[in-house]
Amino acid sequence: MWARFKSAFKGFPAQEKVAQLMVTTGLRVHEGRVYAGEIRISDTAMARAAGVDRRVVTATVRTIEKSPELHAFFDRLRPTCNLRDVAPLMEWGAIEIVPTNASKPGILAAVAAIIAEAGISVRQVIMDDPEVVDDPHGFIVTEAPVPERLLPRIKQVDGVKSVVLH
Repeated sequence: MWARFKSAFKGFPAQEKVAQLMVTTGLRVHEGRVYAGEIRISDTAMARAAGVDRRVVTATVRTIEKSPELHAFFDRLRPTCNLRDVAPLMEWGAIEIVPTNASKPGILAAVAAIIAEAGISVRQVIMDDPEVVDDPHGFIVTEAPVPERLLPRIKQVDGVKSVVLH
């Protein structure tokens, strides 16, 4: 996916950095502004987060709005609530799957099947996109903690490098 957009930022590495931050955090560009859902994010706040000058953020937004393809993509991004870190507080389970190859089909299905066989419901699944994140992982939040006895079975799933309980 990112390879498709990279050429729009050729020669502008700081703009590319800002655009990548927007993708990884689900920030959208709408009518010349950056938003997290319906909340407007200032250029200064974006610049601070990306480690660039605020003018780079303004230029990035202009670059995005000049391209119909980029504009259509960035206008539809949305942030996602990630329950991984609050799972222990809610007495839920959270496991992290480290894949050998995140593009391999069936990893999530096999892990979810093992969890379902144990009678545990899945609340949320968030999988990093291997084209956006350098070291993609998957996170599964469950209604109850995943018993340690399931870890060896999950680790045996084809494509699973390691499993971390949170």
